[in-house]
Amino acid sequence: MGKFQHLDALLTDFTKTNLAGCACAVARNGEILYEGYHGFASLNKEIPVSSDTLFRLFSMTKVVVCTAALMLFERGRFLLNEPLHEYIPEYKDMQVVKIKPNGDTQIEGARNPILIKDAFCMTTGIPYPFGESESARQLRDLHQRLKDEHGKYSLLTEVKAVAQVPLAFEPGTQWLYGYSHDLVGALIEVISGKPLGQFLQEELFEPLEMTSTGYRFHGDLEARMAACYTRTDSGNLEEIPGPLDEHHQADSLYEGGGVGLYSTVRDYLAFTQMLANGGTWKGEQIIGRKTIDLMRTNHLNETQLADFKNDGYGYGLGVRTMMDPAAGHSNSSLGEFGWTGAAGTWASVDPSEGFSVVYMHQLFPNMEEYHHPRVRAAAYGCL
Repeated sequence: MGKFQHLDALLTDFTKTNLAGCACAVARNGEILYEGYHGFASLNKEIPVSSDTLFRLFSMTKVVVCTAALMLFERGRFLLNEPLHEYIPEYKDMQVVKIKPNGDTQIEGARNPILIKDAFCMTTGIPYPFGESESARQLRDLHQRLKDEHGKYSLLTEVKAVAQVPLAFEPGTQWLYGYSHDLVGALIEVISGKPLGQFLQEELFEPLEMTSTGYRFHGDLEARMAACYTRTDSGNLEEIPGPLDEHHQADSLYEGGGVGLYSTVRDYLAFTQMLANGGTWKGEQIIGRKTIDLMRTNHLNETQLADFKNDGYGYGLGVRTMMDPAAGHSNSSLGEFGWTGAAGTWASVDPSEGFSVVYMHQLFPNMEEYHHPRVRAAAYGCL
């Protein structure tokens, strides 16, 4: 291993041109090989990025939640081909939006049930509440009704209510990035009988010594959170409130399956190293190696892969997985897997090498298409 000076120089350049600050760490076979902290966690307060800096994970929460759910799968608590409604009855009789030839919409009963596998694979037909599809519009309206009725509410309250929203397509027929992993989080709560955050704490964060990862602030964690930035029309970085930060406060009830965790680079690196090394961490088996292999196997058919549109990658049980390094323009391995967060976090896990990379910044839009492939190329160039 070597040439980490090239990765370090790359991160330095990021903070000179695009970012307030960023952080990255690389490990192999349980040993940290590189850590780099560059720029500022807060420009206004002149706080540098450090190993203690917290970052909002946004959708990198999904990898943690899907891993936790697969721990229940390998204990025999559910099967992937079971209907979701066997565990969350509200999903028994779903409706689907159908588009007529003249462009009008009508709502019909779904022919197929949502399978648990659909929730992992983003093939449920439940979008995020963005855009102008009928499903997205109804989801936005539902969220507003829940706020009006409850003020603060839990994940399970939301998930049960979302069953009222018609699906964008027949379950299992297409791929659509959206709400599906919140269903996975709710499944964990129903099966374990515990709040999602408690299950993650007991089953993952404590065994992996991830002391700075969670949903709620405590101690000095809020002061350690990196600021979020956007770029103004004039090209300057402008600090903005952290989206969804209200859910980190002690009085919040919501713990998302798809977003909501914060972490440090070192904490998330421990999680990725566990996955990269057969599911073990410091001699303890956290999850089975074969379960990880199932997680990082592509589960999409050709139609769904066309929806996914991620060069070289397929999609497994909550993660993208490298199917064709040439098509992905990547020097990573077949079966390398991971995901990205909306504010610029990214992780890559490579079991064939016992290797993982974690990178984090906080910027909207996150410019992932610029930063993440460059970090991947530089990090894998050290193998």
